[in-house]
Amino acid sequence: MTSRKEHDFGTRIRGLRQEKGLSLEDLSRETGYPADLIAQVEEGAIAPPVALVLQLGRSFKVDIEQLQGSQDREASRRRSKSHKKRVASYAYVPLTQPGEEKHLRAYRVSIEAQTEHKGVEYHHEGEEFVYVLEGGITIQVGQNTTSLKKGGSIHFNSALHHRLSNPTRENAELLVVIYVP
Repeated sequence: MTSRKEHDFGTRIRGLRQEKGLSLEDLSRETGYPADLIAQVEEGAIAPPVALVLQLGRSFKVDIEQLQGSQDREASRRRSKSHKKRVASYAYVPLTQPGEEKHLRAYRVSIEAQTEHKGVEYHHEGEEFVYVLEGGITIQVGQNTTSLKKGGSIHFNSALHHRLSNPTRENAELLVVIYVP
């Protein structure tokens, strides 16, 4: 079931894309994400992954916060921090407030037990730091695969394609900090 917020966000993305005269394929090449995934976001069928939100902001040269309508911004302010955005087999909670001059973004990410990261590999300009709060994960960065347990961490160039999975029998909780230049 699609939420109004995902639909409104998708509508704004579609509007920006059309305003700039870009096709889905053009935006796909610009962001590095498949056109069908972007179409699903535009239709409000799925919540966009964090990395795609960052790429869309860079592609359109806007702070993604600006894409929210005033009603959405007010609802966001009232919403508790425990609210999670669900994406395939994981959920994320933003821990920092976005802003034009802010380069660090922090998220608490939950990945269900024994799941592969559905969808595409992620990549975006900048750096990423992942710290395992609970459970364990496997992360592939480029051609390298690393397994991390509670207390483990990894720091990498996020322009490299990366993918998370949780092969363990318990849900994983992560702190993910992304630096966007």
